[in-house]
Amino acid sequence: MSKQSDVEALRSAYQRDLAEGTDRFFEPRRTTCPWCASDRLTTRLRTTDLLQHKPGAFVLDRCQECGHAFQNPRLNETGLEFYYRDFYDGLGEQKMSGTFGGRTKMYQGRARSMVPHDATPKNWLDVGTGHGHFCEAAREVLPGTAFDGLDFTDGVELAAREGRVEHAYRGAFPDLAPELAAHYDVVSMFHYLEHSTDPDRELRAAHETVRPGGHLLIEVPDPESRYARLLGRWWLPWLQPQHLHFVPVANLRARLTGLGFTVVAEEHAEAHDPVDLLAAVWLALDHTAPPDDAPWLPTPPGTLQKTLRAALLIAGIPALIAGTLLDRVAVRPLSRRLRVSNAYRIVARRD
Repeated sequence: MSKQSDVEALRSAYQRDLAEGTDRFFEPRRTTCPWCASDRLTTRLRTTDLLQHKPGAFVLDRCQECGHAFQNPRLNETGLEFYYRDFYDGLGEQKMSGTFGGRTKMYQGRARSMVPHDATPKNWLDVGTGHGHFCEAAREVLPGTAFDGLDFTDGVELAAREGRVEHAYRGAFPDLAPELAAHYDVVSMFHYLEHSTDPDRELRAAHETVRPGGHLLIEVPDPESRYARLLGRWWLPWLQPQHLHFVPVANLRARLTGLGFTVVAEEHAEAHDPVDLLAAVWLALDHTAPPDDAPWLPTPPGTLQKTLRAALLIAGIPALIAGTLLDRVAVRPLSRRLRVSNAYRIVARRD
C-alpha cells in the first residue's frame, strides 16, 4: 500500500476519536508541583504538536520552588495513546527506525561514558530501548556485555528477533522491576524519564533493578539550557505532547542521593546533540507551510496546498543548511561555555 492509501485507511478512525474534541485526552490540571509539592507554579510554555500536527494545545508549567517543569494538564492514558499513535509505529515506524538506526556514533559515545566507572559490566538493561539500536551499537564498545532491552511497545520484541538485545522485556518498568531485582550491573535510561508519567517511580524501579555497586546511567533534556529560552516553542526537546517532565540536574542528583545512589559523573557537553538550530528552522517551516496529508486531518490537502508546501520547504533549504553548519561547526565546540547543551547525563552508583 502507498502512504496515501495508509492515511486514508486510518482517517475515519481518527475522525471518530476527534469528534468529541481534545479535552477528553487530559487529566485535571494540577495545582502543585509533582516533584516537590509546592503550589508556586508559573506557565513556562504554550504550544501545539509541532511534529505530527495533531490537534490540541499543550501547556508546560514551571515550579518556582524547585525549577521542575511539567505538562499541565497532563495527558491521560487515552491521550497518551492518541498522541503516540503512528509516531514510533504505524505511519511513523519507518521514519523513526531510520532516524534512530543512523546514530551509531552517538550510541557508542553513551556506552563509553560508563567505561571509567565499570569497564567490563557483565550485563546491562536499557530501559525505553525502542528497537534496540543503542544495544546493538554499544556491543561494539563493550563486546563482553550482555545487553537486554525493556520497552512498553512491541519494538523491543523486534529488537530481540533482530538480535539487537539478548532478552526483551515488554511492559512498564516499575511493574517488571520486582522480577529483575538486583540483577543488572548497569541500567540505562536514555531520554526515557521525560516520557514517564511518574519519574520518581521509575527511579525507584531502577534502584531495585541495579545490583549494589552497579550503576544507573540517565540522559534527559536539560530544561536549563539557554536554547530552551532562546528558541522557545521551537526548541526540539520540548517535544510536546510526548515529554511530560523536565528535571533540572540538581533535582535529579538530590533525588538519586535520597534513593541510595552516589552520583559519580555529570556530563553536559558530552550529552549535547547538535541539532537545535536545524530543528528550530525545520519546525518553523513545517508549521508555516500548509500541512502534509495525515489521517487526523478531516480531508486531504488539495493541489494548491501541496504546491505551496513544496515551494516553501524548497525556499527554506538555505536556512536549513545554515542551521546545520551553525549547530555542528560553530556552536558544538562551545556548547559547554555557552551553556546551550540540550541534554545532560548522570552516572550514579548504587550504594
